[in-house]
Amino acid sequence: MKTKLKLVIISLITINTITSCTKFLDVKPESDLTTGNAYNSAADLDAALIGAYRTLYTDYFIWENYVMSDVRSDNAYAGGDDAEIYQYDNLSISPLNSRILLTWKQLYNGIAKANLVMEHAPLVNDSKLDVNNKRNNIIAEAKFLRALYYFELVKTFGEVPIVKEFGKINPAEANIPKSPVSEVYNLIIQDLESALILPAEYSSVSLSKSKATKGAVYALLAKVHAQKPDRDYSKVLEYCNQTGNLGYDLHGSYDQLFDGLNYNNKEAILLIQYITATPEANWGPQLLLPPSLSGDDWRKYVTPSKSLMAAYDAAGDNQRKAASVLIENAEWSDEFWKPCATAGLIPFPYKFRHASAWASGDNVYLLRYDDILLLKAEALNELNRSADALAPLNKVRDRVDLGEITTTDKETLRNIILNERRLELAFEGYRWDDLVRAGKAVTTMSNLQEFKLTCGGGSTKMVYDMNQNKTLMPIPQSERNRNPNLGQNQGY
Repeated sequence: MKTKLKLVIISLITINTITSCTKFLDVKPESDLTTGNAYNSAADLDAALIGAYRTLYTDYFIWENYVMSDVRSDNAYAGGDDAEIYQYDNLSISPLNSRILLTWKQLYNGIAKANLVMEHAPLVNDSKLDVNNKRNNIIAEAKFLRALYYFELVKTFGEVPIVKEFGKINPAEANIPKSPVSEVYNLIIQDLESALILPAEYSSVSLSKSKATKGAVYALLAKVHAQKPDRDYSKVLEYCNQTGNLGYDLHGSYDQLFDGLNYNNKEAILLIQYITATPEANWGPQLLLPPSLSGDDWRKYVTPSKSLMAAYDAAGDNQRKAASVLIENAEWSDEFWKPCATAGLIPFPYKFRHASAWASGDNVYLLRYDDILLLKAEALNELNRSADALAPLNKVRDRVDLGEITTTDKETLRNIILNERRLELAFEGYRWDDLVRAGKAVTTMSNLQEFKLTCGGGSTKMVYDMNQNKTLMPIPQSERNRNPNLGQNQGY
């Protein structure tokens, strides 16, 4: 089953990914036009911009970020039978891991395509580009996307090369070195601030949720200022408030956020919208859902952890637990839940709910207002306004009928907010970043009590050997082979 599964995944990745072969700049424009003669009209630029958005439909955003964040943290086990995903779970990631290379290539591929748009947009002579600020909006959308892709890169790898131009780096200049983390964040912030010219909404709700908007820019600015090493919580608070001023609010039902019928809700700021049974479908749910929903009987990935399940139970959080985890019978063995290959209960992530034979229409939330509300609570608490932090925190808790938090002790509230984010955002690719931002990645993983079970009744305690170096991923070795100036992250 493992070989068959890998072939299916590779085929799907090939369909959805334009793989770079020479550094990270060998990219074919989405419209199949060449960079030398093609960009002569507004339609050409629209096609190129669609190409920059297409990176959102690749492996990284479909499910790799869940593996990277939830499996690598205390939220989930690897599941499945892929040795490279076990490396994530065990915090023993090799620079030779092909998944790391895929992440690197896909994100730089998106950056290259965004750069392509920014280079050509000012040069195209088409009167349609001067109507309703279309030319500048196209550039702003490309800058938003470049900022998003660089944000994912800098969180994952730390120092990375900054590439601002498409196709203008000659071979002698191609082996550019990594830039300091501060410079990468400065570029991200500059791009996002330039993108604030974008409209708050478009001609339809669906379009407003799937394209970069002013609200998406404000929300991403809040997250960037919170995550960068020299974080600025005054800026975080400012951009959280600006996001809220645009009319976003919590959807009435947490469970409905994921039922497939309510994606275009007032809480959604930016979605990746997939279309069932098309090349724009989401194949991720097939990897996660149980046999009753997937129609197959092989072992699935990203198995919810005992630690996460205990956290839901300790909080009395029945609503989010039921919406996030589905417990069902499965025949395979699981070294953490039921080590014998007999029928028994195993938890499955449940925020994707429709496998649809590898062609699901389940959407991915890139930015959601509950995240921003909890970031606002975090910012207020860090700014010594702990009493004010209670309102956004309790607003999130009230939706799932949990009691009000009343403490104003800063350290206590800091831990409560971190835990609230865990329960609210599990299996959405947030947990690792949250632990790193809170300075708790090393202690959380070092103190994690997890045991592998054997069918004979024995158990072995997991030893994660966590340290600060492991908060970052290794630079892919094949990229280092091509570019000797990349170096390697400490500890790898």
